[in-house]
Amino acid sequence: MNELTRGLEPLREWDADTPPLTDAARARALFRLHQTMHVPAAPVTVGRRPILRMAVAGVAAAAITTTVLVANDSSPRTQAVSATTVLHGAATEERRLEKPIAPRDDQFIYTKEIIKETPAGGGRTRTYVDESWDSVDGSKRSYVSELGHKQWVPVYPPNQTDWPPRRWPLLKQLPTDPGKLLIALRDGPGKPDFNRPMKAADWPITQVFVSGLLRTSVLPKGLRSAAYEALATVPGIKVLPHQKDADGRVGIGIQYVGPAGTPWAHGGPVLVFDAKTYRYLGMRDRRTAGGTTYEQWSYVAASAVVDRVMQRP
Repeated sequence: MNELTRGLEPLREWDADTPPLTDAARARALFRLHQTMHVPAAPVTVGRRPILRMAVAGVAAAAITTTVLVANDSSPRTQAVSATTVLHGAATEERRLEKPIAPRDDQFIYTKEIIKETPAGGGRTRTYVDESWDSVDGSKRSYVSELGHKQWVPVYPPNQTDWPPRRWPLLKQLPTDPGKLLIALRDGPGKPDFNRPMKAADWPITQVFVSGLLRTSVLPKGLRSAAYEALATVPGIKVLPHQKDADGRVGIGIQYVGPAGTPWAHGGPVLVFDAKTYRYLGMRDRRTAGGTTYEQWSYVAASAVVDRVMQRP
């Protein structure tokens, strides 16, 4: 059992009269462990805002060749689709559709997210419309919502950062080369060591940071497509056919399944992509709270840059 696996034991054994660790709490614990093992202590946080759902992903040197059979509307036959095909297709579609922006430091990133969830054992489906306004550079208070829970997020204290970064100036510093992006996320704030190859123990924590990056609704040009291409080389990536998003659209699912002994050994959330264009549609996940497990579907309905909190595009 390596150092990282041993460090994950308390996460699996977490048991109090409270809901299990959210992905954000797990990310914080993993990041603190990673910092203790590899770098000096620093004033860094993971996820300033509550993040209950994170797309889980990691990267390695060789691509996984998992495939599914997807119906072709123009032919009665089926065709094999690999994770590499889907994710590179998603990157291509992202480049085609993205509209480069240059927000000012005093502006806000507006996000409208639709979340639907149903108790796994059956019951009423609830729909949440979460709207959030994140300060571009962290110098102003943000206003965020998660599953209907609204709160103000204070400005960043001096010399504090978060990881993966949410502030635009730090996002712009991330490389858009897929391989370099993963190393930069792995190494955290500071100067990444591009000469140090990825190791098996790096993947669990790196996939948390890639996940957090993809949860950001608006990214600098080329960054999201680079993240998709990085996912195309993940070990343990699984392709799932006939997955639905929150609007009921059927697509191809991509799911990360981590090594034994990690919190993702049984699979993380599922990213759903259009079966024809490979455009990203939304996420399927599940969460447990108050002893009840919920099946959850979500997608970003709108995102934009605005001048003030409560302003909508």
